Amino acid sequence: MTDRKYILIIDDEENLRHMLSVMLARQGYQAETAADGAEGLRLVREKAYDFILCDIRMPEMDGKAFLALALEHGVSSPIIMMSAYGTVDIAVECMKLGAYDFISKPFKKDEIVMVLKKAEERERLKAENSRLREVAAGKNAFCDIISRNAVMEEIFDQIHKVSDLKTTVLILGESGTGKELVARAIHCIGNRSRKPFVAVNCGAIPENLLESELFGHVRGAFTDASGDKAGLFEQADGGTLFLDEIGEMPIALQVKLLRVIQEEEIRRVGAASSRKINVRVVSATSRDLEADVRGGRFREDLYFRLNVFLIQLPPLRERVEDIPLLVDHFLAKYAAAMERPLVRMLPEAMRSLMAYGWPGNIRELENAIERGMILCEGNIISRECLPTGISGGGAPSLASDENLSIKKAEDAIERDLIRKALAKTGGNRTQAAKILEISHRSLLYKLKEFGIE
Repeated sequence: MTDRKYILIIDDEENLRHMLSVMLARQGYQAETAADGAEGLRLVREKAYDFILCDIRMPEMDGKAFLALALEHGVSSPIIMMSAYGTVDIAVECMKLGAYDFISKPFKKDEIVMVLKKAEERERLKAENSRLREVAAGKNAFCDIISRNAVMEEIFDQIHKVSDLKTTVLILGESGTGKELVARAIHCIGNRSRKPFVAVNCGAIPENLLESELFGHVRGAFTDASGDKAGLFEQADGGTLFLDEIGEMPIALQVKLLRVIQEEEIRRVGAASSRKINVRVVSATSRDLEADVRGGRFREDLYFRLNVFLIQLPPLRERVEDIPLLVDHFLAKYAAAMERPLVRMLPEAMRSLMAYGWPGNIRELENAIERGMILCEGNIISRECLPTGISGGGAPSLASDENLSIKKAEDAIERDLIRKALAKTGGNRTQAAKILEISHRSLLYKLKEFGIE
């Protein structure tokens, strides 16, 4: 070993501590010891160790208590648990608590060295993947948003301009374009960054519960209200409330939301008085809100109140130059998550990714990369590892020389995906909405819009 690794041995048996210290010193480790969990906890608070070996049964503080407290205090070193009473149940319990591995006593020298070498290799891969991920993002990353697209760079400037203001922001974009990332960026670089960022999907909460979730309730306000509860507006006080899929909010609740934004005060459900709040509201939707206003599905006054500062995110098909950057980012991300070496994308596979239309945008791309990582042989992703629609060379062309309308092409893709989802679920609209990653209410609107029975 070229770099000496520091290891902490926690065990109440002095002979075992000494034996392990001598044995591991011969392997190039610098060992320190502790007689119980309490002493071990004191040492890890004072010094960083590369690895920790910890017995389970000890007086004062046992190994499981040490493990829980060490992780609670942010110890990131791999912790390997040891026990002479080893059972599968104990091992599983320790792994669930966050242990790296479990080894039963008595063990041979080769066993403990093998476990440490495996842990060392894992840490090396994690560090390398983290470095490669940073390089892949590099100068093209802005608050976790990766892009070198000119339109996205203008959006970065818009985020800077609005980040310190209390102005309401409306983010529009197709599903999967990264609307929540933009909302988080507005919060994180602004003067509210030390206060809470609270996100809620307005289409994911049942209509009868949404008011209570947003504004809170008092005890006895309704059948299940056993106590007072602060709503999301109060939880976000001083910070930012992100209302995702705002277009799914029921009309009756839109009136109350408008009043809260204008008056800067909320009234819990069942309460007799209001209370002041200081919240910056950022909302987002993949719906055409102007069409919803014309159709009476969204209040015009709320639309204008939310749309003070508009950010329009481009779909991935208009950011083709970002695909290689995003691919590198997701390859590094999932290599780290799967604890394996970095995987390479073959040129033919990359060409397929570049040619595809990406109706699901960045979310669909991430899912495709994760799937490719699982299916690939060795450390190479070929075109065969990609989903069928992508590996076939991209989405079919929907535009003829006579019809170059992007809107009509998008409608055709949506209509086709909805029909396939309904066919797959036997006409179950709730399940189809889950597959399509849209709310049930949004699916009903689209079925009516496209005339699908």
